[in-house]
Amino acid sequence: MALMKTSNPALSQNTFHNLSDSQYGGLIDATSRMSLNGTVNKTGILLVCAIATAAWTWHLFTESRDFSDVSTLMLLGVFGGFICALITVFKKEWSPVTAPIYALLEGLVLGGVSALLDLRYPGIAIQAVSLTFGTLFVLLLAYRSGLIHVTQKFRLGVVAATGGIMVFYLLQMLLGFFGFHFISINGSGPIGIGFSLIVVGVAAMNLVLDFDFIEQGVQYGAPKYMEWYGAFGIMVTLVWLYLEMLRLLSKMRSRN
Repeated sequence: MALMKTSNPALSQNTFHNLSDSQYGGLIDATSRMSLNGTVNKTGILLVCAIATAAWTWHLFTESRDFSDVSTLMLLGVFGGFICALITVFKKEWSPVTAPIYALLEGLVLGGVSALLDLRYPGIAIQAVSLTFGTLFVLLLAYRSGLIHVTQKFRLGVVAATGGIMVFYLLQMLLGFFGFHFISINGSGPIGIGFSLIVVGVAAMNLVLDFDFIEQGVQYGAPKYMEWYGAFGIMVTLVWLYLEMLRLLSKMRSRN
């Protein structure tokens, strides 16, 4: 069975390469192998970690409504989360420790961003949370029931679309330093909302690729710690999806 690519950087083409039983001479017994249930449980733990720190920064901001009270924590979350993610990608065996730390750090960012937007658009955070988790469960159900089949064309399409979005975001950030801004795409007009809908759709489809890739890891008999790494990969996609949901909803709410 050939390993297929996923556009999630945490779950790259070679994530499970050489982690099969043959790599270890068949020494990995059934209880020491990655399982779907184990990965789901680990994902739940990471979500609890993220929600806990998000609730903390949310509380800090809503108590004072002063951005300076959470700005340092958010910066810690952004840069600390990025560093922790890189460590996890290159040191997968450390994921039982680094994945929860990543989730805790990302929660600092998500809580602050959510509180700021919820102050301007009351109720937007719970709407984004509901849509994100609703998308996760619907896609997981569709994938497990066989309604969605991950074909090679499907993979290539999602990978290409995700790569294009990432390149565009990077280009937009670089051009922003020189005063160039994509007003139509970032605005609340039809073009801006249409772009956000496309990005949300691509982010959601990455979840399907993540499910499929983790299932391949289970079939390969990957080591138990890969459950944490698989959960980390899901978490990376969920963070992206949630932020894009917030962005889409804020554009729609600003039209009112």
